[in-house]
Amino acid sequence: MTRYRVSHATTYEYDEPVSSSYSRLHLLPSDLPGQRCLESAIAVSPAPEDRREHRDYFGNRVEYVAVQAPHRELTITGTSVVDVDRPGGTPLFGQRPWEEARDAASRAGSGATHVEAVQFALDSPRVRASAELADYARPSFAPGRPIAEAVVDLASRIHRDFEFVPGVTQVDTPVEEVFAGRRGVCQDFAHVGIACLRSLGIPARYVSGYLETDPPPGRPKLVGADVSHAWLSVLVPGAGWLDVDPTNDQVANDRYVVAAIGRDYGDVAPINGVVYTRATTQRLTVQVDVTAVDALATTA
Repeated sequence: MTRYRVSHATTYEYDEPVSSSYSRLHLLPSDLPGQRCLESAIAVSPAPEDRREHRDYFGNRVEYVAVQAPHRELTITGTSVVDVDRPGGTPLFGQRPWEEARDAASRAGSGATHVEAVQFALDSPRVRASAELADYARPSFAPGRPIAEAVVDLASRIHRDFEFVPGVTQVDTPVEEVFAGRRGVCQDFAHVGIACLRSLGIPARYVSGYLETDPPPGRPKLVGADVSHAWLSVLVPGAGWLDVDPTNDQVANDRYVVAAIGRDYGDVAPINGVVYTRATTQRLTVQVDVTAVDALATTA
C-alpha cells in the first residue's frame, strides 16, 4: 500500500474583470476497490458565495462553486491524501475468453451490474463505435483469447501506433480524428481504446486521475512535474473492472490515483465552468503534484 498527497491547482487569469464564475469540479477522490481517500479539500480564491458537494450519476464526488464577486484571477486547488493498494496484473477471471466475458456482461440481468455494463457499452458524446475501430481492435481479439490478455495487447498496440504529442488535440477533438492522425495525449488514447472495445460490444469506461511519475535518472522529483492523467477500464465479469493505461503501456497499479469515472472525458472533466466577462484573453496555469507521503517525510 502507498499513501499519496495529491495537489491539483488551476489558475485562470483574465485581461478584464469577470463579474461571476460557476464551476463544477471533479477533484475529490472517492473510496473505491484498492483506494481509500483519507483527506480531501478544495480551496477557491476568491472565496465562493456558494459551494455544495454531491455525488453524480456515476458515484463521483462533485463540488459546485459559485464566485459572484468581480475578479481578474480565479484559483482552484484540490488537495487530498489517498491510500492506494492496487497490485497491478490481471485478475484470475481475466482468463475467460473475451467473447464469453462480453456475452456474460450483456446477460447480467436487470440489476445494477447489467445497467452498469450496458451504459458503458453504448456510444457516448465523445466516443462512438465504428467498423473501422472494430477492425483495428480485432488483431488483439483472436477467437477464444483471454479477455485480460486481449485488452492489454490492444493497449500496447495503441501505445506503439500512436505518438504522444501535447497540443495537437483539444478536449473536444473527435475520436475519429485522433485515430486518423495517430497523435494525441492520454485522454485521446483512452478514448481510442474505449471506442475500439465498445465497437466489439465490450463495456469500457473512462478514468480520470493521477499517476506518480519518475524524475529523470539522477535528478530529484520536480514540483509540478506531474499532470492529470487518463486511462481506460474494462468490465471483466466475476472480477470487476480492469484498468489499463495505453499511454504508458501497463495495467494500472498502486501508483495510480482515481479521481473520477465516466463514459468519456465530458463526464469527468476536472473543471467545467461558465464565466461572465468581456475579457478576450485568458491565461490558464495548471500544476499537479503527486507525492508519496513517505517521500515527503524524508525530505521535510
